[in-house]
Amino acid sequence: MDTHTSGIDALIKTVDRDLRLIGEKVIARQRITPDEGILLFEKGSLPLLGSLANHVRERLHGDKTYFNRNFHIEPTNVCVFTCQFCSYSRLYAHRDEGWELSQQQMLDIVKSYDGKPVTEVHIVGGVHPKMNLEFFVELLRKIKMHRPGLHIKGFTAVELDYMFRKAKLTVEEGIRALHAAGLDSMPGGGAEIFHPDVRSIICADKVDADGWLHIHEAAHREGMHTNATMLYGHIETYAHRIDHMHRLRELQDRTGGFNTFIPLKFRNKDNDMSFVAESCVVEDMKLYAVARLFMDNFPHLKAYWPMLGRQNAQLTLSFGVNDLDGTIDDTTKIYSMAGSEEQTPSLSTAQLVALIRQAGREPVERDTLYHEIHNYKDADLETLARDPQMN
Repeated sequence: MDTHTSGIDALIKTVDRDLRLIGEKVIARQRITPDEGILLFEKGSLPLLGSLANHVRERLHGDKTYFNRNFHIEPTNVCVFTCQFCSYSRLYAHRDEGWELSQQQMLDIVKSYDGKPVTEVHIVGGVHPKMNLEFFVELLRKIKMHRPGLHIKGFTAVELDYMFRKAKLTVEEGIRALHAAGLDSMPGGGAEIFHPDVRSIICADKVDADGWLHIHEAAHREGMHTNATMLYGHIETYAHRIDHMHRLRELQDRTGGFNTFIPLKFRNKDNDMSFVAESCVVEDMKLYAVARLFMDNFPHLKAYWPMLGRQNAQLTLSFGVNDLDGTIDDTTKIYSMAGSEEQTPSLSTAQLVALIRQAGREPVERDTLYHEIHNYKDADLETLARDPQMN
């Protein structure tokens, strides 16, 4: 038994029987149940949860902390849906208050990264009636024609559900069409909280949990990888969180198609849920830790630094997280408009490497599918900062 495991065993012995049994299951690599997950939220102390989650994180990845070089395209913030938590979208009836990018404008964004070592473009936005399946199939083809090696991660299940229904295609037919046009993988947005008691209040008019899961399962069957998210820290209970994670865990058991789980913190600026207080840092860290313990078949746990802020993102690296997303390059407005810590979400590669190193972890640049591109463990930070390719 190594010193680290011995230290956790000593900590486990100080807690009550129920928590001790859960801790012993985690150390023994046994799956914890939904009831045990709820108990961890209700009774687990931050030191206990952090120690257990860090143990799992280091067993899976050691000190490696992943990031990628990416940029975002947000085609529009005009949307036909009215999610109560959203500070980003503008109703289609009031589209003069939003933006709508043409195919050429989006292709120009892609071209602005010519010669730069980015590996991924992330395309998500509002649900615009005129931006249909045909529109995006053509856009994907144009991007791939211009830069074949650029990985395209695009479209939430909410966007896809609307596209496919409008095109009168099955989910499977729609997924195949986008994949053939150049879509390589899917992000995890739109999941929010699956339970209907919560979903009926915060996002009643968009695709439900079964629809979201069906779209991701179809993508997995098509050979594509996807991510999964959960919007936390609003009106949901611990039981709602575990129910959400349990449904994702069950789908992952069937397909193995999820790359990473990404908890997303609710932000209350300028939306219809501004009266709901945001979760505190302690609750944030507990959430990440429990997620790492419960989502045992998800290889990666990601903290989205533009939403949490740089310092809190660093802190998550001690609570199970092994991925901080990417450089972003100031190309996303979804969280800055909601009052996130980062109002200009951009980090150079050198800055992101330094952020990870400051937390005592090992920075590893990856591609979207977690193939390692470069390990910056021993890189000289001053040299990196002077390298134009790192900025």
